[in-house]
Amino acid sequence: MNSVKGFSKLTKVEKINWLAEQLNMDVDYDTKKAEEIKNSLMSYWHENSKIQNVFDEFSENTISNYYLPYGIAPNFLIDGKFYSIPMVIEESSVVAAASKAAKFWSQRGGFKTEILGTEKTGQVHFFWYGIPKLMEEFVAEVSNDLIKSTEKITFNMEKRGGGLRGLELVNLTNKLEGYYQLNLRFDTCDAMGANFINSCLETVGRELKEKVELKFNGPDKEIEINMCILSNYTPDCVVKVSIDCSIEDLNDIEPGISGEEFAHKFKRAVDITKIDTFRATTHNKGIFNGIDSVVLATGNDFRAIEACGHAYACNDKGSYQGLSEVQIIRGRFIFSMKIPLALGTVGGLTNLHPLAKLSLDILGNPSAKELMSIVASVGLAQNFAAVKSLTTTGIQKGHMKMHLLNILNNLNANKSEIEKVKDYFKDKIVSFNAVRDCLDSMRSKSTKAVIKDHISINNSPE
Repeated sequence: MNSVKGFSKLTKVEKINWLAEQLNMDVDYDTKKAEEIKNSLMSYWHENSKIQNVFDEFSENTISNYYLPYGIAPNFLIDGKFYSIPMVIEESSVVAAASKAAKFWSQRGGFKTEILGTEKTGQVHFFWYGIPKLMEEFVAEVSNDLIKSTEKITFNMEKRGGGLRGLELVNLTNKLEGYYQLNLRFDTCDAMGANFINSCLETVGRELKEKVELKFNGPDKEIEINMCILSNYTPDCVVKVSIDCSIEDLNDIEPGISGEEFAHKFKRAVDITKIDTFRATTHNKGIFNGIDSVVLATGNDFRAIEACGHAYACNDKGSYQGLSEVQIIRGRFIFSMKIPLALGTVGGLTNLHPLAKLSLDILGNPSAKELMSIVASVGLAQNFAAVKSLTTTGIQKGHMKMHLLNILNNLNANKSEIEKVKDYFKDKIVSFNAVRDCLDSMRSKSTKAVIKDHISINNSPE
């Protein structure tokens, strides 16, 4: 493609026209192909122009909408309350697996959660080259003034029960010359709070610079505020979720395997994630299949949640490990997980995106703490379902059955063919090649039947 100037100033239609032209640049201009590209992009525009305008303003240079499936996983019993949980994900079998796990555990007490903390951290990163002890004494002296400088920003948050909780200096000059941090702790109530936190940090950064320049003389007056930014690592904004039952209650989990055998096999599979990074990564990815889908559905930031979760999986452990764990104690099977989840139920896309707003309505308009419990429960449910499959029937049996429809759509199967192929593979292993061969054979037989009928009609004495 060629470079372009002023792309952001083009209208949406002009952007699409430019893109269609660029995709035709290496061949003789194909008007039909260009129209197909334009029509495809414009076909995903929302028919309601007001809603489309909202979508367009979420990001920059938007030309269309990108659809993902929006599903519901019912029967989640969480802290004694039933939920039907919206999930946005494109991967086959995730919603089905979470739903199946939810139903299973709803008959065994459901998911139990505990909020272990809700604080988030923001940082002022700065460089100063004087004697470290002088900076430590100085920050202790002015810390209240630094906090007070944010009063206009924190006023409304404090009325809701949140605000700036504290401030500490971190001396990292032994790792990088002249480098310090001011770490500020926040409680943002039901908001994720990124903009709130960053505004406070920039205010504190300016105040710190002014006070250093007034306090010190000579070279010590020089301070560089390098950056002021919240951290997406939130180890103090954590929820614990668990499910447990007697081992006897697992006897009917899968034909041919006892509850005792299943529990110990399951535990060993989870224990492996504590010593092997390869397995731990895939294990945690399964957890985030569930977590991300609800985070997306509610208009929260799944990239921040993922980054934090993976950092948490290796913090203070020396290696990357699985996030969940299993205990077998006095005849009981206990499956649990602690995970940081900095979520919001007000502000941002939670109010602007129509489906994010609907998702929160479906969940009963939870607080941020309640949403932490819900999201963590879906993550644990998905993890349970995945490990159960791995240690019993194998992951592909269920996954490929759900993936069958994707394969058939890829092969342009019609409705009649889809039903026949689904019926054929009820007791067979699904693979792309097997489905393609089955479909080709079916179509070949159908073509021969049509030819035979045609010959029979033409040879009729009538």
